[in-house]
Amino acid sequence: MASSSETIHNRIAMLRAERGTSRRELADALGVHYQTIGYLERGEYSPSLHLALRIAAHFDVPVEVVFALEPFPRLGS
Repeated sequence: MASSSETIHNRIAMLRAERGTSRRELADALGVHYQTIGYLERGEYSPSLHLALRIAAHFDVPVEVVFALEPFPRLGS
């Protein structure tokens, strides 16, 4: 597992929920195993730059909307 200084925070689960997309559907669209999406969402795996850019492109948002070095602020804060 990555140390806290190497952790990449993400909003993949939130973006999937907004669009009604399952982990399997996202994985199929990206050409990865569905478990990879779970590992990414839980912060157990950091994506390659290529995969991070493909995820952002899939959701049609800038990569900074999906990934960050610092935790995202909680919604409603």
